[in-house]
Amino acid sequence: MPTKDTNTQFHSVLSQCRALFVDKMKDYGPAWRILRTPSITDQIFIKVKRIRTLQTAAERLVDEGVEPEFIGIVNYAAMGVIQLQLGVVDQPDLTAEEATELYDKVTNEAYELMTRKNHDYSEAWRDMRVSSITDLIMSKVLRTKSIEDHGGKTLVSEGLDANYYDMINYAVFALILLSEGKK
Repeated sequence: MPTKDTNTQFHSVLSQCRALFVDKMKDYGPAWRILRTPSITDQIFIKVKRIRTLQTAAERLVDEGVEPEFIGIVNYAAMGVIQLQLGVVDQPDLTAEEATELYDKVTNEAYELMTRKNHDYSEAWRDMRVSSITDLIMSKVLRTKSIEDHGGKTLVSEGLDANYYDMINYAVFALILLSEGKK
């Protein structure tokens, strides 16, 4: 079972991610509803690739940290799950409120998954480096791309939604570790 701190920290990070999701919904509406899941996966790929570059590059040309990128991963992965559940549309078909309700449902499911896995793994993520978590997210993205390239079919592996949920949880873990000053 996660510690009280993990529960509090996890919800705090999800609250930050949700706030950005809600603000972007005010700016753009649910325009993301037209994105096919491979496009969402590619957006996550771009974000995790940038994080890896920022973690290794000596020089930054854009003065932004990795935190916004991890938040973007959480939000895009939640959108990916929603797209898998509802399907892709040609025109946005949700109100901002409906999209936010679906976002909350997905992130609550991610939290429930985290509590189960965190119990079984004894919070091993707390002893990991943020760079290792970044690599795990990249691995999940590459797995997702491979599954998408095979028409969503797997022989023994979990499906697309499981990978998106893992991306959410790993990104939240990274944000928690960063908030604690870990690298």
